[in-house]
Amino acid sequence: MVIAVISDTHFPRAGTELPPACAAECRAADLVVHAGDLADAQALAGFRALGPPLVAVCGNIDDEALRAVLPETAEVEVGGLRVGVVHDAGPEAGRGARLRRRFPGCGLVVFGHSHIPLHAAAPDGFQILNPGSPTDRRRQPRASMALVEVGGTGAARVRFIAVDEPPGALAGEFVRTRL
Repeated sequence: MVIAVISDTHFPRAGTELPPACAAECRAADLVVHAGDLADAQALAGFRALGPPLVAVCGNIDDEALRAVLPETAEVEVGGLRVGVVHDAGPEAGRGARLRRRFPGCGLVVFGHSHIPLHAAAPDGFQILNPGSPTDRRRQPRASMALVEVGGTGAARVRFIAVDEPPGALAGEFVRTRL
């Protein structure tokens, strides 16, 4: 199973469409996870129209109508892996422990807000993931998203994809840090 993970698309401020490479990865995935800051109901409808099931949470810039239909947190089971989703994971210091407490049954927690791609794993396998943003890279070198490949045992492999020019360029395996 493949999960396409995105966050902080900020539509329509950051455009009205995903970069083609990002849209293609989302359409090909088994599940799309969006960690907040879609902006409005039109953006949500666009993500739902991509095809695969969508798990999304609200972010700090989302309008009232979107906040009324999206939860602040979500959890989903994918191929034996329980995935938690939240927009703002708080300060860097203590983030891993804080997310583990907030999502005690999850092996992977996805978050956004900072627009900074991050993948960190604890020695026991618990992981946190921020995919960056495919549309609003801010001070990052590339616009990005993440793909999570989940095996039948719940084991997860994370890859980051650069989705800006050149299309589909591999962003490489980002440095994996310990929590």
